[in-house]
Amino acid sequence: MKIAIIGYGRMGHLIAEIARNRGHKIVCTIDVDNADAFNSEEFRSADAAIEFSTPGTAVDNILRCFAAGVPVVSGTTGWLDALPELRDMCDKGKGTLLYGSNFSIGVNVFMAVNRYLAKVMNDFPDYTPSMVEIHHIHKLDHPSGTAITLAEDLVQAVGRIDAWEEPEPGKEPDTHKLPIEHVREGEVPGTHIVTWDSPVDKITISHEAKSRQGFALGAVKAAEWVKGRKGYFTVADMLSDLTHTSGLFS
Repeated sequence: MKIAIIGYGRMGHLIAEIARNRGHKIVCTIDVDNADAFNSEEFRSADAAIEFSTPGTAVDNILRCFAAGVPVVSGTTGWLDALPELRDMCDKGKGTLLYGSNFSIGVNVFMAVNRYLAKVMNDFPDYTPSMVEIHHIHKLDHPSGTAITLAEDLVQAVGRIDAWEEPEPGKEPDTHKLPIEHVREGEVPGTHIVTWDSPVDKITISHEAKSRQGFALGAVKAAEWVKGRKGYFTVADMLSDLTHTSGLFS
């Protein structure tokens, strides 16, 4: 298939390499210095675009994909206030978007485990949840999109927690809110840790990415899956379809 890549940094280059190894053709690459390529015949010929850019440019990039009639897979985080509007456009037939805060298969399994554990821990009020996410120093937004997804799933399942927050340094966290700590260090691809602490013991689940390759491969698989489809989709929709399961990933 023909793939366009939007955001041609380290992730974009890795996506291009994996896509070519899977037999696909990269027909267009777009970065900050050639945004006019959205108007090119090469871009409009793409079966799907894969967008990993920045929080400040993602929405405009997606809208330009809609305008060109190119389905778009987006893994950029930090712009989700605009997601309801874009989803509404997809529902009205004005575009096709597959969004994921994380395209790693392992992370999505971890998310399923997090949802299950949160439902169990809802009945054990002595346990208090918290979260830490660790990423490389180049990541601009915080908490990470994956951390937000994990947090929102937890908030939905646990009655005594009504929101998540990034506590101010030195300030006691709200007992009804899930605290999320973010750490930026070195070239860490991504680590997420969810802890349930009680006076007598502690339960911890975590996922640690070894490289960005899992994210890139998942994004290419998402582009393969979304080709020919119309509407708004998530990674959970794709994985549920590919694994012939219902409800496991959502």
